[in-house]
Amino acid sequence: MTPGVSEEALALLAPHRSLLLAVSGGPDSVALMLLCAQWRERGAHDMAVATVDHGLRAGSRAEAEGVGRWARALGFEHHLLTWAGGKPDTRIQERAREARYALLAECAAKIGASAIVTAHHADDQAETILFRLTRGSGVAGLAGMAAASRIGTAALLRPLLHLRKTTLIETCEAAKHPYVCDPSNADDAYARARLRKLAPLLEAQGFGTEALLRLGARARRADEALDHCVESARTRALLRGGAGETRFDSAALRDLPLELVQRLLAAEIDRLIPGAALRLDRLERASERLAKALRDGATLRITLANLLLEATPATVRLSPAPPRRKATPAPRDNT
Repeated sequence: MTPGVSEEALALLAPHRSLLLAVSGGPDSVALMLLCAQWRERGAHDMAVATVDHGLRAGSRAEAEGVGRWARALGFEHHLLTWAGGKPDTRIQERAREARYALLAECAAKIGASAIVTAHHADDQAETILFRLTRGSGVAGLAGMAAASRIGTAALLRPLLHLRKTTLIETCEAAKHPYVCDPSNADDAYARARLRKLAPLLEAQGFGTEALLRLGARARRADEALDHCVESARTRALLRGGAGETRFDSAALRDLPLELVQRLLAAEIDRLIPGAALRLDRLERASERLAKALRDGATLRITLANLLLEATPATVRLSPAPPRRKATPAPRDNT
């Protein structure tokens, strides 16, 4: 392996026989590709490379094709994925990221890869934590990116989160391998680029990358502890937990702290409707109303993420919401 990077760096990949590496052509993802090419377990795994051409700037297609040549030279099959169609005028980076993950998940399913591997590193993690801090994220958000999560039916793995960007650049330079630099990373039109320019000032105030990573690690421990408490509370309160609905004992939920009520509600929504789009502010308001109804021994009936939440002094029930009634058109006046 490259000096400064141990074999353990890729241990997260070992359980997956078939892997899809997301390689944009930047130094981080090129380093990931080089490390995987050198990995002593490479022969035991099917590994392919995918590059997404977002079509957002001139030259992106040529760059993606260049990554394909690099990948094939290292012995990897390469898939060039295209974000087709019109592009949005707002929230472009967020929507490009959503499109990228959707294309990667589709490609992984097509080739039978059980995991998608990205090159997110420690500096990305610190930047994500800072970005979420400016947005008022809770404990889960401040924990940063997880090393292992899921996207569709595939695992989403980030094995390089413990490595600094400088190490990954050194990996490319040690191999004398080229890489590309995306000019949008320095474009002040994007919030993350503006935050990067604040890095020297934050570092001078003791709030640099290392401090942000410590904050993330502490938030992650707190997040795990809260999840453990939620699981214990769910076990005590659960009356029925089938595929179509969940019923809880109201008395078992009544004295829970609001944070646990909110997390329990979010987890159950995700279980009943995986991937449900639910804004945090709506979840917070619903959790506050539920907690108040439980304390007051009152009834509550609201819809949330296409689920009907019904609370009585005896039970709390989550089930599919009934279809909305169509508005009845006003009678035509023929006079």
